[in-house]
Amino acid sequence: MSILRPFDATDVLRFHSVNADPWTATYHNGYYASYLAQWPDWCIAAQPAFGDSVGAYMIAKHEPPAPDPQHHGHLTALSISPAMRGLGLARVFMAMLERLSSDGSAGWPAPSPLSPPPPAAAAAEGAPAEGANGNSTPDADEPPQAPDGTDCVDAFFVDLFVRCNNHRATEMYEKLGYSVFRRVVDYYTGMEGVGSSRDELDGFDMRKSMPKDTAGRYVRANGRDILVSPDQVWA
Repeated sequence: MSILRPFDATDVLRFHSVNADPWTATYHNGYYASYLAQWPDWCIAAQPAFGDSVGAYMIAKHEPPAPDPQHHGHLTALSISPAMRGLGLARVFMAMLERLSSDGSAGWPAPSPLSPPPPAAAAAEGAPAEGANGNSTPDADEPPQAPDGTDCVDAFFVDLFVRCNNHRATEMYEKLGYSVFRRVVDYYTGMEGVGSSRDELDGFDMRKSMPKDTAGRYVRANGRDILVSPDQVWA
């Protein structure tokens, strides 16, 4: 059992059990503070029902500002401690991110495994950000449907980056409907260990279209074959 709440600046003192995971990057305090200052609604933490430690969290944002044609929601980090895996938190976090990134009609709540998805979702169904290590099994207690989309940004897609050798995270995101849009060569250069392989240095840019992308312009079927440099990503 877990409690979802806004990520707080002091949570950097409580998330050691999460960031001990080798797939999870730890940044300086100012990095987290900048997200909280600009996108507070996009940063969520989960804690045990009886305790104040952080057992999981999501840090996200949307950029560049609308009406830019590349306006999208971005998952910066999603990580879950071993003690809180298997609760479906990864699916719930992503459902929250997709709702915020859409017009309010996508992602929230996550579909229950005990009931079939609605026809629209079934028709669109196809397929952690670095550090995502949650289980994709939905939690029994799904969040209620939000009444409207007034806090949503109606972006074109959601994207995230994951190391090419993080197969568990890649497979999890594919089950949630994400697909590889391109492979970014040397995306993780500077964060590698001794004897790093090409798959550890490269990152997959994974995407999922939101309802605004009616023509499917922001996803592609052969993304694993498209190689780009980090400069092309930030251009």
